[in-house]
Amino acid sequence: MPIRVLLVDDVVEVRRQVRTSLRFRGGFEVVGEAADGAEAVRLASLLRPDVVVLDLDLPEFAGDDLLGQVRTAAPGAKIVLPEDGDLGRLVELIESLEEPDEVDETAAVIDLPHELSSVSRAREFVRARSAEWGIADPLDDALLVVSELAANALTHAGSSYRVRLSATAQALRIEVDDDGAGTPEPQPLTETDEHGRGLYLVSALATSWGMGAAEGGGKRVWAELALPSPRRVGEAE
Repeated sequence: MPIRVLLVDDVVEVRRQVRTSLRFRGGFEVVGEAADGAEAVRLASLLRPDVVVLDLDLPEFAGDDLLGQVRTAAPGAKIVLPEDGDLGRLVELIESLEEPDEVDETAAVIDLPHELSSVSRAREFVRARSAEWGIADPLDDALLVVSELAANALTHAGSSYRVRLSATAQALRIEVDDDGAGTPEPQPLTETDEHGRGLYLVSALATSWGMGAAEGGGKRVWAELALPSPRRVGEAE
């Protein structure tokens, strides 16, 4: 069965490029396109796609929780929020979201408790695994991203959580699974409002990020960081 995709972007040319790339790749079916938030929610509910490629920078939308409304409308869908415009990588990412999780030498997992101190353990986990795999850049960004995703799990889910780190020749991927059902929204940075700042930073640093259902319930929030050049993971520089 093809992977059913809903494209949400207010730029027609962007939707056309993504649709064309998916068609040439094969194995995908673009079941709908939306240019604004209201239409995105309507189509997500009507079509129930496997994947939603979602641009959050849409024209004015009633309410600040577009991501949450799309996830509620299509609870089984995986949501991808592309940031860098790399169509080839986006297609690969969509494809990988529908593949079963695999545990191999380029992936590592740690389970952490619902304790504030666990955030520092998450950072040390990423630092140690990155060193093992010979990844020095973008380590600083990776440490910030895992800190924000871990803090997000503690704040919004109020549960223990699991951090999974994996790498390919192109990207370092950080996933955090928790027991929460909510969908926190990234918000622009302001001097007074703290809510959503973490995911705003994740959005700014990542080449793509998103969320979906975690195995066994709850949610998974993930982010990918581009590696500086093609390389074999685990090969020291």
